[in-house]
Amino acid sequence: MKTLFFGTSAFAVPSLRVTAARSQLAGVVTQPDRPAGRGQKLTPSPVKACALELGTRVYEPRKLREFAESIAGEGFDLFALASYGRILPEELLSLPRLGALNVHPSLLPKYRGATPIQTALRNGDSETGVSIMLMDAGLDTGEVVLGERVPIASGETYGELHDRLAIIGAELLGHALDLAASGGALPHSPQRGEPTLTKPIAKEDLIVDWSWPSQRIVDHVRAYSPQPAARATVDGETVKVLRAHVGEEGKVEIDELIAPNRGRMSWSQYVQGK
Repeated sequence: MKTLFFGTSAFAVPSLRVTAARSQLAGVVTQPDRPAGRGQKLTPSPVKACALELGTRVYEPRKLREFAESIAGEGFDLFALASYGRILPEELLSLPRLGALNVHPSLLPKYRGATPIQTALRNGDSETGVSIMLMDAGLDTGEVVLGERVPIASGETYGELHDRLAIIGAELLGHALDLAASGGALPHSPQRGEPTLTKPIAKEDLIVDWSWPSQRIVDHVRAYSPQPAARATVDGETVKVLRAHVGEEGKVEIDELIAPNRGRMSWSQYVQGK
């Protein structure tokens, strides 16, 4: 089964490895290198780095419709996509014989869009999930092939949940690839339930309002830890809060933070350094 993989961020790397192991991977499509770090050096995406390690061809198209024209005659059976960062136009979606599968870290139609993991944590949800969706031209509106519910652990941060869902999503994608390779049509059904849409994170979204209820503040911290990290004013200083909990008296207690011009530290280290 000839496949083409689309992905960019670290979330997509386990899915890329599964696609390479379970199909005839003909190439990887990712976003172009971006400036990163203090030196703003052009840096490949995590998916590109993995693709180079796998020795597969890498495409970095800037115009997807032109890219569709360039690969139209290559006879792909299936596209697999995870965290690519761009919506595929119909010109691309119409190319693979069996369609295009997307790994989305929520139980669709809940939390469509850019930030489903952060939104689930910020809302204090106790459960989320992963959906394998047969893509259409809409934003996460395609029919669902497979889904799996995933409980969220108390105190779990964005980074921890992200990594777990990336592995679970890759395993589900592998199952879907096996179904497709067996020769039958992929099972799929319309999304059921009330759709909700998440949005990209803006700087103002990170700010902690100390007038919020304690649990809301803790959930807000979890949703953005370790990156980009919630911002809070402590003793007149803006710090990045990485971990916090609700104390015995119902007040928020910070466990770990990053202060300006200082590294990651515990609350006790921060207080001692003041």
